[in-house]
Amino acid sequence: MAARTAAVVLGVLVLVAPAFLLSGYNLFQLTMVAAYAVAILGLAIVTGYTGQVSLGHGAFYAIGAYVTAILMTDFALPYWATLPIAGVICAGVGFAIGFPALRLTGPYLALVTFALAVAVPQMLRAKALEAWTGGVQGIVVTAPDAPAGLRLSQDQFLYLFTLAVALLLFGLARNMLRGRMWRAMVAIRDQPLAAEAAGIDVARVKTRAFAVSALFTGVAGSLGALAVQFVAPDSFSAELSIALFVGLVVGGAGSLPGAVIGAAFVQFVPNIAQQVDKSAPGVVYGMLLVAALYFMPAGVAGALRNGLRGPAPRRSAATKSTTKPQGGTIHVE
Repeated sequence: MAARTAAVVLGVLVLVAPAFLLSGYNLFQLTMVAAYAVAILGLAIVTGYTGQVSLGHGAFYAIGAYVTAILMTDFALPYWATLPIAGVICAGVGFAIGFPALRLTGPYLALVTFALAVAVPQMLRAKALEAWTGGVQGIVVTAPDAPAGLRLSQDQFLYLFTLAVALLLFGLARNMLRGRMWRAMVAIRDQPLAAEAAGIDVARVKTRAFAVSALFTGVAGSLGALAVQFVAPDSFSAELSIALFVGLVVGGAGSLPGAVIGAAFVQFVPNIAQQVDKSAPGVVYGMLLVAALYFMPAGVAGALRNGLRGPAPRRSAATKSTTKPQGGTIHVE
């Protein structure tokens, strides 16, 4: 118990330290990593644990960002109060979309969700919503100041605030994925017919998972809007949804730490590719992505987990033998 407590304290210190060691753009990058980690965590709930491919979570990220921007500029709500509202609105939208869409599977669901990612930026440009969304001009978001008594700059406070929200949501996800809902989602992912035969309401579990996933991603969009201090339709193109999905795959679809690794990949690797070759950064990015998927098909988190376990023990001749009870053949591994 003491060792575990010490590890938790050390981990918190490592996460908090950048607020006092870094400044400016570097601290902004880490703030965005925390926001993207929450977004990829939401995507992991519906894709990594339920097995439903979604290419439209950038739309929920955009909705969360715009809800925060509108509530802060038009209704003068404090920044912290906009986060739960954005999450609830995104959960409602996710439930409404997920109820009919999640009856589809495989590429059909991916196409429906991708259509959502394409449609939302166009809706944000619409004349009918321009009074709310600002149209193509977007909305400027005022960055929050640190509460009175805290000698922190805006960048320091925003990083620590985003980190605290991210840790809270990761803790909630960890507790949720230890309960009955997690077992139902994994059963649906692995054997949907068997799960339905066991009495699991497949449509309801999928829809709830999609709503929770949208809630997490919407809160991430709110955090991203506070960090960037500006929202516009062009900031939430379909490329954002693809980037979140890439981060999920690279980090590890079925791993909570993988969401953080994937967020770091989304934030830093495009900049690294730009520095390596300014004429064709997309080529460098693609090569790094292909290399990551080739050498770590289970994601970085999966590769680290397998590395800590060590190589699999070699099977002896006795364990490779077969038995034939009741006329069947069972291979003993």
